[in-house]
Amino acid sequence: MDRQQLIIATAAALFAAFLMGWLASWLLHRLTRGGGADAGAVESLSQQFHDAEAARDAAAAALEAREADLRAALDALDECRTEVEELRDYIEKKLARSRGTPG
Repeated sequence: MDRQQLIIATAAALFAAFLMGWLASWLLHRLTRGGGADAGAVESLSQQFHDAEAARDAAAAALEAREADLRAALDALDECRTEVEELRDYIEKKLARSRGTPG
């Protein structure tokens, strides 16, 4: 191998090494960067997630309010049942007295 062939072979090897390094750098940059469109998609997903969390919190608050109303209605119903039972007992006692007493 003469001097001219050695220079050409060395230049070709260095150029091939440069191309492989540039390609590896470009590929690594491409994979880690993710692209501008992906950043917009991530921002959109982030906003949708935030909106979904707000809707979930609002639904939970509404559910708690409805459960409180239901508990209040059930308590009022229990009080009414107790009052009805007391009135029935009172009426039965009055009727029993009026039947027992000659009129």
